[in-house]
Amino acid sequence: MSAFGLDKITKLFQIIKVNGGIRASLYKLYRFDDLKDGKLVGQDDFGNKYYENPRYFFGRSRWVEYAPQFNMDYDGSQVPAEWFGWLHYKTDLIPTQDKDRPKYKWMLPHTENLSGTTGQYVPYSTTRPKVEPWIPKSSKV
Repeated sequence: MSAFGLDKITKLFQIIKVNGGIRASLYKLYRFDDLKDGKLVGQDDFGNKYYENPRYFFGRSRWVEYAPQFNMDYDGSQVPAEWFGWLHYKTDLIPTQDKDRPKYKWMLPHTENLSGTTGQYVPYSTTRPKVEPWIPKSSKV
């Protein structure tokens, strides 16, 4: 059966079935440029879902599927620190099962990096600029 590549076609149909059918698989392929099957390990507070499939190569067997509210505007800073450690094989403990993780009053909840967006931090300056911009005179007569 594997001589004709039928096992690959069977695997493709299995992946399409796991991902919710043809339409959902095409949508997932459009959003993530990848179509995988794996076991859902957990979900964070933002709605990101984390998967694992040990059949894939080490380093490629854990991945995140970002929440739909991010649409196509997602990046790595939207993954909380505890899930980042799990994704990068720093620990095998799933953050929901890790009871020894310390929680201190001074620890803030995770926020994404907004640099390069309209929500970025821009400091207010009270000093006069060294270079004055040239503003052309209007041509109204």
